[in-house]
Amino acid sequence: MSNALKGLHVLVTRPAHQAENLCQLIEQQGGVAVRFPTLEIVGMESHSGNLPDNLALATKYLSELSNCQWLIFTSANAVNFALKANGGKIAELKAAQLAAIGQATAKALELVGLKVDLIPATGCDSEALLAMPQLQQVDGQDILIVRGQGGRDELANVLRSRGANVGYWEVYRRVMPDIDITEVIGLLEKVLLDVIIVTSFEALRNLLAMLGANYKKKLAMLPLVVISERIGKLAAELGFTQIAVTESPKDQAILDTVISLSGRGNTREQE
Repeated sequence: MSNALKGLHVLVTRPAHQAENLCQLIEQQGGVAVRFPTLEIVGMESHSGNLPDNLALATKYLSELSNCQWLIFTSANAVNFALKANGGKIAELKAAQLAAIGQATAKALELVGLKVDLIPATGCDSEALLAMPQLQQVDGQDILIVRGQGGRDELANVLRSRGANVGYWEVYRRVMPDIDITEVIGLLEKVLLDVIIVTSFEALRNLLAMLGANYKKKLAMLPLVVISERIGKLAAELGFTQIAVTESPKDQAILDTVISLSGRGNTREQE
């Protein structure tokens, strides 16, 4: 165990089911991981999602997923909730080519026995996937994007511009948790909170909403670690001034960025 983060209180806003590994890494470096999930991921009441009206094959995508040339999974949550929505069956999913945005999504597919046919060579966002040669010539192909409710439309818009028939299968939604905020308020009042970690737009917005306008200024003064330039831009618009973007969304990269902010070196250098 290292003391790279000795005594520092690090606010982790990830959903509870996704935060534990990162929290343990923080604690292994002597830090205090303050678990404060500002997002909860729940399944959709209706798994038909928000399929476009102009897509003739929309209903078939849900009952016969094998009709698609490509299934694109945007996150590990998309994988897990799609399986739940499909009664845990993976046979239908195997007929189409599977694409994953990011290594975590690919790993989630592989863990349930699904072969990943396409993952970005570099990067872990829609733009990185769209740059892959396999998605350049998709005219006339049927593509289903498996995602959470209300995600970005960039991926679908570009694929449609390339001639593909694109639909959405929205299998989960993000909600604001109803949790006790007393501990975090106490840390803010005592000026004991040192770093905040945020990994999505919704988590950042919910953090401010959950703690209220009275604490926005205190939060904005703290160092903030985010996993993309897009989240960092939003944070700046919301008043945060000390923003650090990680090299990747992986837990180790997040940890290293936190340590870098603390001025205590890099964990890989200490091992």
